[in-house]
Amino acid sequence: MELPAYWLRRPGAGPDPRTVAEFDALLGRMLAAGPRAPVDYRLAAPKWQFLCHVAERGDIVLHGSGNPDIELFEPRQSDDIAEFGNRAAVYAAADGIWPMYFAILDRPRHRMSLTNSCMRVERPDGSLSEPYYFFSVNQEVHEEGQFSTGTVYLLPAEGFEREAPYDEGGRRVHTAQRASLRPVAPLAGLRVAPADFPLPIRAHHHATQVTRVAADPGGFPWVDEG
Repeated sequence: MELPAYWLRRPGAGPDPRTVAEFDALLGRMLAAGPRAPVDYRLAAPKWQFLCHVAERGDIVLHGSGNPDIELFEPRQSDDIAEFGNRAAVYAAADGIWPMYFAILDRPRHRMSLTNSCMRVERPDGSLSEPYYFFSVNQEVHEEGQFSTGTVYLLPAEGFEREAPYDEGGRRVHTAQRASLRPVAPLAGLRVAPADFPLPIRAHHHATQVTRVAADPGGFPWVDEG
């Protein structure tokens, strides 16, 4: 499936059966210990791969934050050009890499302009492609290294709405975004560092991005090259 080069694929192959068993065992320990318990991650597989496995179970969604002490997620008004993402809600992802992006950004201390997405494309037979990603931050963030250690929280998927699929560029797109209009208590959390993030993050000029969005709200991701 051909997409513009700025869309990134999930790196590497999926975990082998032994690694999957290790992931499930770790997840079981995390859920039993509760959200306040520290996680001693010693698996050979990278954290992003573990988080992707957790998300693909279907009963858990993930939320990334720079705050390591969240005991209850309350709905908050978001600022998004899409109707689904522009509500007072708790937002999460049915994906392991996307929430890591939000976890490693040092947003508590810096103002940021973010452009990002995680989606799958519907094939003619109705099945979905592998996930595709886009990550960008304003130039100041990129140049000054405004990244930090954060937490990816595991939340119960029950009560979260799926963003409806939509047509874009002749494709049927399914995003990984989920939203809950009610407060949600986390089940567990995993600390992640910038070095754990497996994909490149682009840089954009904030003022230019604002102009492009205003001129073409549906033109995501508002870049020049293909």
